[in-house]
Amino acid sequence: MDTPAVIDVSPLDDHRLAVRFSNGEEGILDMRPHLDFGVFQQLKEADRFRRVKVSFDTIEWDGGIDLDPEFVYHHARIPA
Repeated sequence: MDTPAVIDVSPLDDHRLAVRFSNGEEGILDMRPHLDFGVFQQLKEADRFRRVKVSFDTIEWDGGIDLDPEFVYHHARIPA
């Protein structure tokens, strides 16, 4: 099965993202557990975190910081 593309992303409070996928599913991606690693440490700054956008089939921040679309899909808490 192909991983659905990210088609919309919105920043939420507390370093979370509301994500909508091409298959119609929506979820919440909590980035807090990942902000202590590598380039993601830069996203601790709230203003920078809020500048998230859709890029191709995933999400991206300034400076080319992005996530693999499979990671986004598998880590987004998708309500049943």
